[in-house]
Amino acid sequence: MRHDTRDTVRVENGEVRGVAHADHTVFQGIPYAAPPKGELRWQSPRPAADWAGVRDATRPGNPCPQVGSSYSDTKATDEDCLFLNVTTPSTEGRRPVMVWVHGDGAIGAGHHFDATALATKGDVVVVTFNYRLGVFGGFGLPGLDGSGAFGLRDQRAALEWVRRNVASFGGDPGNVTLFGVSYGASAAAAHLVSPASRGLFHKVIAHSGFALVDLPAEAWYPGLGALPWLAWRDTAEIEGIGQAVAAELGCADVDCLRGLPAEELLDHPQVMNIFQPVGYGNADLPAVPAEAFAAGEVAKVAVLAGNTRHEHRGIVDIFRGPVTAEDYPRLLAAAFGDRAGEVAREYPLSAFESPSRAWAAVLTDRVWARPTFRQHELLSAHVPTYAFEFADPAASENGASHSTDIGYLFPDEELTGGQRELSDAMIRYWTDFARTGDPNGDGSNGLPHWPEFSHGRHVQSLAPGAITGVDYRAEHRLDFWADK
Repeated sequence: MRHDTRDTVRVENGEVRGVAHADHTVFQGIPYAAPPKGELRWQSPRPAADWAGVRDATRPGNPCPQVGSSYSDTKATDEDCLFLNVTTPSTEGRRPVMVWVHGDGAIGAGHHFDATALATKGDVVVVTFNYRLGVFGGFGLPGLDGSGAFGLRDQRAALEWVRRNVASFGGDPGNVTLFGVSYGASAAAAHLVSPASRGLFHKVIAHSGFALVDLPAEAWYPGLGALPWLAWRDTAEIEGIGQAVAAELGCADVDCLRGLPAEELLDHPQVMNIFQPVGYGNADLPAVPAEAFAAGEVAKVAVLAGNTRHEHRGIVDIFRGPVTAEDYPRLLAAAFGDRAGEVAREYPLSAFESPSRAWAAVLTDRVWARPTFRQHELLSAHVPTYAFEFADPAASENGASHSTDIGYLFPDEELTGGQRELSDAMIRYWTDFARTGDPNGDGSNGLPHWPEFSHGRHVQSLAPGAITGVDYRAEHRLDFWADK
């Protein structure tokens, strides 16, 4: 039963007016914390101020400071950026809540994701939000409380806001699903581990997260050496890097740094990427997720997680450019040393349409598939775990590449008929999981059954007209990669 959509809602700081549509209402630019600027730069998020009258919530708030990239032209410098957006359907009753953490960690904003289809087709309340990025979210100095974790604390503050306020939008604060992609999925893994985040969410969905990902040399950027973790860095190391950057900026302490304009910080070479990793070994993230997952030191909530069939293709194109036949053996040698020959025999150039595709296949399997499968194994020993692989070969010119699945949950008009059907199926699976902790829901959604990962190491492949289990271990040659 539907009711008249309300465009005005009272939250803890005052009233907000959004935009009412026939079957849903959208509220944008609601502050969930005080502007983290001036003396509040590199401090934990503080409560937002109250306002008088009805606040206009018809337009997005500022994105958090960022310099843009080759794949995003968004640039921003205003630190008054801790805003969120709520999309709620015009239906009766308390609905599940889905809180979206956008990816990257150096660019992006919550309002870039149109949640209309997800909210209305799935009958859920969807919250998207901004959080501090790069040097503003991951900076550290010795003695600075929160080093390496300010972005993570913003995310937690958004979840706390949801718990206190989402009932006003028809959401159930006792049924919150935290979901994200890439950096956002890795952040969700951090919240799974963090004792400080316990009780703020009840399920997790992770798209192409890299919680367990290490990097061989040359795997991401040209010239980048091997990394023990892509997502995490020891807090003490972050603080040491912060000292070096502070000195280069002419500052000896945090007070000096807080006095610098945001533009000056953003001008420092690679400062947004340097501070992308989240700090561990602290109160926010006591241990790297690999250790916590293995020990079962995680929130006891159901998890739905997976990646895409051709993860690394787009990453090769964006960050490296075309790989030549001459490049291929050099890259293999840099990445795998004296085992490069084994990899070359397993992935010969003759088996691929180009050297770029060969290199992408190597890294898709080694960098993404191996740790993703291991994550499923670790988590499924402790919590209900459902695994997926997004596999639409026409999702982009690079097939089912990194993040291409997100356009099926936040769809636009570019999807074809078969892709639209897949989008509808994914929305049903995802929102049934948000509702019940099981993507099959009550079994009446008409979709192919999705067993838990623990049932025969099941991975659900998602492609137009082809939703079925896949032999993920064989597809990604995981036995070959077991010791490399």
